[in-house]
Amino acid sequence: MADVARWVARRRVALGFACGAAALWLAEPTRGSMIAGGVVALTGEALRIWAAGHLEKGREVTTTGPYRFTRHPLYMGSTIMGVGLVVAARSAVVAVLVIAYLGVTLAAAIRTEEAHLTEKFGAAYPHYRDGRARGDARRFSAARAVRNREYRALAGLLVAFALLALRLR
Repeated sequence: MADVARWVARRRVALGFACGAAALWLAEPTRGSMIAGGVVALTGEALRIWAAGHLEKGREVTTTGPYRFTRHPLYMGSTIMGVGLVVAARSAVVAVLVIAYLGVTLAAAIRTEEAHLTEKFGAAYPHYRDGRARGDARRFSAARAVRNREYRALAGLLVAFALLALRLR
């Protein structure tokens, strides 16, 4: 099972493009659904930016910013973005597709990531996971968010909405 999770986690971006193409094909957006979905999706992206601005990927178990409240704020932000895209697409079939994609790929990513963090940082990750870690205070850094390449998620979101706009009814 760990091998399947690892396979899915490694291919989640490619799978996302395939699901995104299908979602675009099935979408029936309206001006109102695009606005409502855009507000929701931008909320998810804001959470991702906040998280990326605190994350020292591969160097530590991050415990500041949104990591104080949830172990996976980047994935939570992606999920909120997915909900926004579903609202914008205005299609029940797209909703099922997005829910299935996010459920399968994020569960696999979380499983493999948590195993990796435990292996790399020893007891520090389980300590954090169980709510017993208290990290040093760290301010949000836009430079850190850029270093973590969060601009790619923002660009992807903007492209997705531009493509949805081409299907406006």
